[in-house]
Amino acid sequence: MARPSVWRRRPHDERGTATLLIVGFALVLAMMAGVVTDASAAYLQRQGLDNLADGAALTAADAAASGAETYGAGLGADLHLDVATARAAAVEYLHRVGAYEEYPGLTADVSVDPTTDRVVVAVHAPVALPLHVPGSPTRAAVGAISSASVGVND
Repeated sequence: MARPSVWRRRPHDERGTATLLIVGFALVLAMMAGVVTDASAAYLQRQGLDNLADGAALTAADAAASGAETYGAGLGADLHLDVATARAAAVEYLHRVGAYEEYPGLTADVSVDPTTDRVVVAVHAPVALPLHVPGSPTRAAVGAISSASVGVND
C-alpha cells in the first residue's frame, strides 16, 4: 500500500464555526445595549438638570433684581443684579423642589455676568450608570448651565 502524500490534505472540519460567530455577535450586541442604556440614563439626567438650572436661573434673576433700587430708582435703566441674593435664591429653589434629594451629590454654582447682567447657574451631579460595559466608568458626572436676565422692554 502506498502511503498518503504529505501534500494531500485532510478536509477541514468547520463544525462549531457558526456557534463561535453567533456568540461573538451576541457579545457585541450586549455591549452595544449597555452603551445605549448608559447613554440614555446620562441623557435623561442631563434633561432633568437642564430643567433645574432653568428654574434656578429664573428664580435667581427675579430675586436678584427685585431690590430697593427697583422701586427707588425706577425702571429706566438696566437693573443691577445682587450676586448674594441670586445665590441664596437659586439654592433655596433647589432645596424647595427637592433637587438635592433627587440628585445626590448635586452641586450648584451661581454667578452674575457683569457684561450682560445675566445670572448664570451651573448644576452638576454624578450619574450612576445602570450597566457596566468593560472598560467604561461606572459613574459619570453630568451638568447643565442656564442663564437668565431681568430687563425692561421698550
